[in-house]
Amino acid sequence: MRILSIQSRVAFGYAGNSAAVFPLQRLGHEVVAVDTVHFAHHTGHGPARGPLHTPAEVTEVLDGLEAVGVLGGVDAVLTGYVGDPASGAVVLDAVARVRAASPHATWTCDPVMGDYGRGMFVRTGIPEWFRDEVVPHTDVLTPNHYELGFLAGRPVDTLAQVRDAVDVLRERGPRTVLVTSVLHDALPAGTVATLVVADEGAWVVSTPLLDVTTAGTGDLTAALFTAHLPAGPEAALVRTVASVHAVLAATQPGAKEIALLAAQDAIASPPDGLLAERLR
Repeated sequence: MRILSIQSRVAFGYAGNSAAVFPLQRLGHEVVAVDTVHFAHHTGHGPARGPLHTPAEVTEVLDGLEAVGVLGGVDAVLTGYVGDPASGAVVLDAVARVRAASPHATWTCDPVMGDYGRGMFVRTGIPEWFRDEVVPHTDVLTPNHYELGFLAGRPVDTLAQVRDAVDVLRERGPRTVLVTSVLHDALPAGTVATLVVADEGAWVVSTPLLDVTTAGTGDLTAALFTAHLPAGPEAALVRTVASVHAVLAATQPGAKEIALLAAQDAIASPPDGLLAERLR
């Protein structure tokens, strides 16, 4: 596949395109990476320093890609963190261009907004932009548990409520929704779940909850799920979770960066052993 990834980039470490491009390439995909920022590092190391590319600058890059026919060969668009609504407009324009040039292309959006324990950590207006402008137009949505509740506008405390919230989102746009970091009432202590709902059905995978909290995990997850989705939602769920869990298991507690290089073989060949439970 050729994947157009429009995300932030860090010079050191793994976040945004710096967490997505290498895993996609390791799986054999061609990645066209368009950077929205170029920071020294992610904010887990302290205040980020580096340039934010203006909407005009990002548009200039997209214009160049369009001029040489690159957009016509795109099979999937992958987007994540958006700094401001003006940048969001550029993302929507990019998706429209790709769809015009390559009608079969899909759009995977990781709606990076917030998390439990942190609340919303993006600029005012961004959560509403994801809810009102992205949800109706994206094909694949990959919110975490907290973001799902906001986007659906309803409680997500139980597994049944999580499924209902996903159904609300699917009625508004995306046919496939992957929910990460799910902690629900039916889970055994010390485990975390990842759930996918698509036209083909709904499945959930549970894994041990690891003592790792660092940037890049969501970016990696969205990238791998996009890469594996042509194999079907159940297979994509299992392969993605298997690889991400292996990366996190190789990451030392307290580390500020995921062990992307150390666990790269688990990206190229997702470990066996995980089973998905069919919910419907």
